[in-house]
Amino acid sequence: MARKANTDGADSAENAGRLKQIALTYKMTRRSDPKVGLVVAGVGIVTFGVLLAIGFLIDHPIYAGILGFVLALLAMAIIFGRRAERAAFGQMEGQPGAAAAVLDRVGRGWTTTPAVAMNRSQDVVHRAVGKAGIVLVAEGNPNRVKSLLAAEKKKMARIVVDVPVHDIIVGDGEGQVPLKKVRTKMLKLPRVLTGPQVTATNDRLRAMGDLMSNMPLPKGPMPKGMRMPRGGKMR
Repeated sequence: MARKANTDGADSAENAGRLKQIALTYKMTRRSDPKVGLVVAGVGIVTFGVLLAIGFLIDHPIYAGILGFVLALLAMAIIFGRRAERAAFGQMEGQPGAAAAVLDRVGRGWTTTPAVAMNRSQDVVHRAVGKAGIVLVAEGNPNRVKSLLAAEKKKMARIVVDVPVHDIIVGDGEGQVPLKKVRTKMLKLPRVLTGPQVTATNDRLRAMGDLMSNMPLPKGPMPKGMRMPRGGKMR
């Protein structure tokens, strides 16, 4: 009985934590998307109403109502998730290091290393390794990050062979990828490596070292005004 009580208490605490997280996410989203509550509620009502109407037409309103309720909750969760993600990207956009936070959300199968290269102007290159190969994601001045990308590719060419390297420059200009589309862009890349090849590539790159191993930097968006120390190692 004591064990069951402990389990029930843990489940209750976990549920309370989830509800609190949802509430915090809603408040954050509502700051940049004031209509999120109305939109999500509208989607739920319309979905439930359509399924219930179909239920009356086929003379099974109870079953259709139950199905409509479940589908309404699912639709509301999907719409809320998308708008919350859009709001989060909107708040991160323009902040140095924002791309690193996006890379952390790409999904399973990817190993990300933030700030493998940086200059004093806060132009940064992040690295992700997965079955699509190596992806270098740069943010900052488009002209300056090109030299950072070229230097990083040249350095990696001595370590990894026959591994495709893709580069993405975050931005809204020509040839650039908006922050909110970086994850989608990466997931669309063709998968050409096996699991063991990904592991071997990560091991070689880790042995090569990176900027993070020489300089402590905050994870995710970096504080504005942060500068590289004059004695710091740059690439």
